[in-house]
Amino acid sequence: MKTLKKRRRVQIILVAVAALAVSTALIGYAMRDGINFFRSPSQVIAEPPSPTEVFRIGGLVEEGSIVRGQGETVRFVVTDGGESVPVAFTGVLPDLFSENEGMVGTGRYVNGVFEATEILAKHDETYMPKEVMDALKEQGVYKDPGES
Repeated sequence: MKTLKKRRRVQIILVAVAALAVSTALIGYAMRDGINFFRSPSQVIAEPPSPTEVFRIGGLVEEGSIVRGQGETVRFVVTDGGESVPVAFTGVLPDLFSENEGMVGTGRYVNGVFEATEILAKHDETYMPKEVMDALKEQGVYKDPGES
């Protein structure tokens, strides 16, 4: 009688462990497309990601680099002070998007050009995403908006 109870407990524990492992694997599989890693332009140039990898890039829009093409395609260059990466975006840019301002884009790096599917711009004169600020500080380019 005791061996039957013991065997039943072991079976229940094994089933619970298997269910936990399967659910963890399913959650990881489902989230793999939703996780976008942030990279600065220097990191993208140093170690170019594969053309299928979706990631976020951030930095400052280089002055004089915005070129509006035919239709809705806009080309510009994003920099962190160390390296620059050309960006192509088809769509409507945020109202606050401009030269010498911070931006974060989501997309893929294909044939030396970051093909953005989404562009985010700062939402006021003092905000900058933490990742972009850290990358600019690393390159010695960041200027605190509180300093005049």
